[in-house]
Amino acid sequence: MITETNATPPYRLDLSKHARQPLLEGPTPIQPLPRLSRECGGVNLYVKREDLNGLGGGGNKLRKLEFLVGEALAMGADTIITVGARQSNHARLTAAAAARLGLQCELVLTRAVPREDSEYLENGNILLDDLLGARVHDLPGTANALAFAEARADELRSQGRKVYVCPLGGSSPVGCLGYAACAAEIMTQAHAQGIRFSRIVVPNGSGGMHAGLAAGFAALGLDPAIVLAYTVYSKAGQAHATTLDKARDTLALIDPARRIADHAIAIDETQLGEGYGIPTDAMREAVRLMASKEGLLLDPVYSGKAFAGLVQAARSGQHAPGENVLFIMSGGLPGLFAYRSAF
Repeated sequence: MITETNATPPYRLDLSKHARQPLLEGPTPIQPLPRLSRECGGVNLYVKREDLNGLGGGGNKLRKLEFLVGEALAMGADTIITVGARQSNHARLTAAAAARLGLQCELVLTRAVPREDSEYLENGNILLDDLLGARVHDLPGTANALAFAEARADELRSQGRKVYVCPLGGSSPVGCLGYAACAAEIMTQAHAQGIRFSRIVVPNGSGGMHAGLAAGFAALGLDPAIVLAYTVYSKAGQAHATTLDKARDTLALIDPARRIADHAIAIDETQLGEGYGIPTDAMREAVRLMASKEGLLLDPVYSGKAFAGLVQAARSGQHAPGENVLFIMSGGLPGLFAYRSAF
């Protein structure tokens, strides 16, 4: 349950000192999942529809990009470079934001997932990267993508270009501010709807969404431990350390006087399976369940695995009947088309 200290409506964070480029149409809705709630023993499941952001196919990375692109434009950048895996949602949305704003975009993508079939290498997000006008650098899975990106940025700078480099997933402290703002948005919506959430469930890849939410709740005077993340990228220990560091660095940008305790970052690794981007049976069931019961489409890499964790927790009694649980549906629909054979 969210424990309030000095936080009262309206829930607002002053982020005005940070450059921000609007990329969202407005707050994303929180919607109930009535059929799935009955399927899960009467736990009241809700979903925050981050997939409904319109630009570039939508998804949670647009919140980070508002601050990242804002910083890039404030610095006078004409080119943005970012890194990710071959089917990176963040890369696709970076390309979309660049296209809207007239920036050149280069994507440094590694073959981090052990697949060489054409459906994975040429469909889904990678198809959209091309349509959006980005230049793609295709690197092996063992490559240091960020080092390549920095070297490429230096090369372009030597030609007179002004280059901004985004980290993996856009999950720098500046990028994480997008989800600190989202924490206030969630509290405002919950208050308006008369709902108190006992748990907010998210996937954790590069850790930025989790870190930003934790920082936002802490800055509001609320308990960051409300957020539970299912790691889809690394083991729980590494994910915890990375997320905690980012959450603390993000909070320092908002309110340096506040702190986040070690135990306030909750990570579950039960849905990781064999590793990042590798399908699990639980993920397949969760994607089919959400689609067949509620008509909503999860992605197979992030939200599919995290929702599988939530379903298993609800069915096993970890959440009580009548308890209100919010799932952040992060988007990533194009990835489904790169995973056709997994279903």
